[in-house]
Amino acid sequence: MGLIGSVFAVASVAGPLLGGFLVETLSWRWVFYVNMPIGVVAVLVVVFRLHLHTPAQRHAIDYAGAALLTAGVSALILVTTWGGGEYAWGSAVIVGLLAAAVALLAAFVWRERRAAEPVIPLSLFGSPVFRVASALGFVIGLAMFGAIIFIPLFLQLVYGVSPTSSGLRMLPLMAGLLTASVLSGRAITRVGRYKAFPIAGTATTSIGLFLLSRLQVDTAPWVASVYMLIVGVGIGLVMQVLVLVVQNDAPRRDVGVATSTATFFRSLGGSLGVALFGAIFASRLAHELTTLPGAAAAHLSGGVNVSPAQVHALPAGVRHDFLVAFVGALQPVFLVGAALTAVTFVLAWMLKEVPLRATMADAAPLVGEETLAGAR
Repeated sequence: MGLIGSVFAVASVAGPLLGGFLVETLSWRWVFYVNMPIGVVAVLVVVFRLHLHTPAQRHAIDYAGAALLTAGVSALILVTTWGGGEYAWGSAVIVGLLAAAVALLAAFVWRERRAAEPVIPLSLFGSPVFRVASALGFVIGLAMFGAIIFIPLFLQLVYGVSPTSSGLRMLPLMAGLLTASVLSGRAITRVGRYKAFPIAGTATTSIGLFLLSRLQVDTAPWVASVYMLIVGVGIGLVMQVLVLVVQNDAPRRDVGVATSTATFFRSLGGSLGVALFGAIFASRLAHELTTLPGAAAAHLSGGVNVSPAQVHALPAGVRHDFLVAFVGALQPVFLVGAALTAVTFVLAWMLKEVPLRATMADAAPLVGEETLAGAR
């Protein structure tokens, strides 16, 4: 899991780097086009190189549950994305979407209680380990993705670097995440215990996000790199460990769905975090811009939608005033992220440590295997 986490770390930082390069040299549309050849290669690898045992048992796919879950989560994300921006929080659209999200997710729970093979077996939530690990994953995803997405914007505006260069400057975060993920995985394999790593990881991430909230217009680039390194180490200590925890706790028949559910909660937290922190940032920046001198406000007709190129084209004095406002709006984003991660630090102490299995044979048996073993 540590090695898988390291690949995720490389991809998470290589994405902004490649995206910046494509935007600068080709077009923003290539950010989407580039996925097509990669997807073709992935499909070919799966078809010709991935050889898996296919069980003879036929399964009943829960299409209704999948549709209800997708629709409910989509409505919820639209609420957090549009609320306060495209539509007022009290508008009919936002209230209607929120009501639809609640109704659809309630219908999903009802469906899962009756499905022969549910998308998310509700029995998983009977385990305190799974409940705590899922909550940890959700909040760490919310704080991590929601806050980190603003780092390239800070680098481009304050330090005046290109999109490609801003991706390169996030290498300390990737290095910290990759190193901590691999080393924590090896350490857990050696000692057979995992609880200390989420505790240390959430504490380190919270400290790192708090330090990022202290960034100023005149902060030296190496200082920002150190702060990013701390955040990367914290995330690397906790992110993949949570997947290992739920895999270790789940019955054998549910290991796959437990893994995907844990990843789903982390991704859902990330999606909501991007929307939530984006709303916080836009609101704070709009307020900060109203405090600028009249000369500066006259140059910033784009308001919160001003681009890095427009900022760098401003007169020196106006640019400095805007950057001070920008940093002032960005600080609450990292502070909220630090506070949310502090919540996960408390949750990490509630995580029960279950002895690690040496092999899958040590997992709880499939339904019916107990009877078969008794007959033998």
